[in-house]
Amino acid sequence: MTDRPLTLGAVLYEGFELLDMFGPLEMFTALPPEILQVVMVAESKGPVIAGSMANSPMPTCMADYGFDDAPELDLILVPGGVGTIAELENEKTLSFLRDRAGKAQITSSVCSGSALLAKAGLLDGHRATSNKMFFNLAVMQSDRVDWVETARWVDDGKFVTSSGVSAGIDMALAIIARLFGNETAEAIAIGAEYTWHREADVDPFVQNLNEGSI
Repeated sequence: MTDRPLTLGAVLYEGFELLDMFGPLEMFTALPPEILQVVMVAESKGPVIAGSMANSPMPTCMADYGFDDAPELDLILVPGGVGTIAELENEKTLSFLRDRAGKAQITSSVCSGSALLAKAGLLDGHRATSNKMFFNLAVMQSDRVDWVETARWVDDGKFVTSSGVSAGIDMALAIIARLFGNETAEAIAIGAEYTWHREADVDPFVQNLNEGSI
């Protein structure tokens, strides 16, 4: 811990999944600002359009910082979404993740966000998971990762990865419990009236492994 608030950088990119990002942020922003502060970061400061598998019109979110001027980040949150495919070829995003993850206390991902971490080489030698219906998307990015199929989330110390979409909320609460205590995480879950799935290896959606199509 430090004598200043921890800073969590939420990484936006066009086509990110809304709940991947804002489910975990609902949990993290329940912490007092003197403990943790959240900043939104994207390749460029300004509006970023979210994505939808149904191609429905999606809201625009605002990045507080671009990659070039983002502050020091203690925690990083990388969402998945339909935009993951394009970001896998975006060297600016991959370079930013490589640089900042090396300095961060914890780098986390939700859903196919772990594919981006894997493509950047960050998960090599680590255990990780991803969205179950599109699990192979992550697996194809690196054969040096110990990919865990049956997992709501995987905590491998410096890297914490979750399964699809809503699993990111469980992951966020687990990170909060690790950093600030289980009672704090419990209180946040109760305040959100959220049933926290505490068992990381209980994964009801592994039965749908790779049923999706890209």
